[in-house]
Amino acid sequence: MQNATTILLTRDCDAVQIPHGNTISLTKGTEVDITQTLGGSFTVRVPGGLFRIATKDADALGLTPDAASTAQPASTGGEVSEQQVWDALRTCYDPEIPVNIVDLGLVYDMQLNKLPAGTARVEVKMTLTAPGCGMGPSIAGDAEQKLLMLEGVDEASVEIVWEPAWHQSMITEQGRRQLGLE
Repeated sequence: MQNATTILLTRDCDAVQIPHGNTISLTKGTEVDITQTLGGSFTVRVPGGLFRIATKDADALGLTPDAASTAQPASTGGEVSEQQVWDALRTCYDPEIPVNIVDLGLVYDMQLNKLPAGTARVEVKMTLTAPGCGMGPSIAGDAEQKLLMLEGVDEASVEIVWEPAWHQSMITEQGRRQLGLE
């Protein structure tokens, strides 16, 4: 979503303050400007700043979650592929930047390990665009939840790391196009 849409919340809902990461409750009737609707979450602006509202609270905005962001991937008979893991990570967004965390260059490493039961454990190392960003736990939690939704994944871990430091050259060609950098 490029343009802000102003609406009134239809019920109280939790929201995570951007970039601090504090959770607050926005009350029914609060006027919000929806500035981004990517990956199933919603970035809204209120007089107190920017906030991220989770998919589960889309109804408070009078919306339904984006089917593409909440859909289960196609079944593979119990085994998850690396491509499915990368595709799931591409549904996770920094709430301030309209590019997914993979194309933004935030994912540094992904390991897919088979567990004794035949399912998988996914381990991801990612960073943030700025060390002081309090949204890290929220973004990592979103990625972890989406990985655990994959058929064949029983365990997922998303770790925030700071080395090497992120810089704009890590953005993929696709991400650069989306941001208008090319």
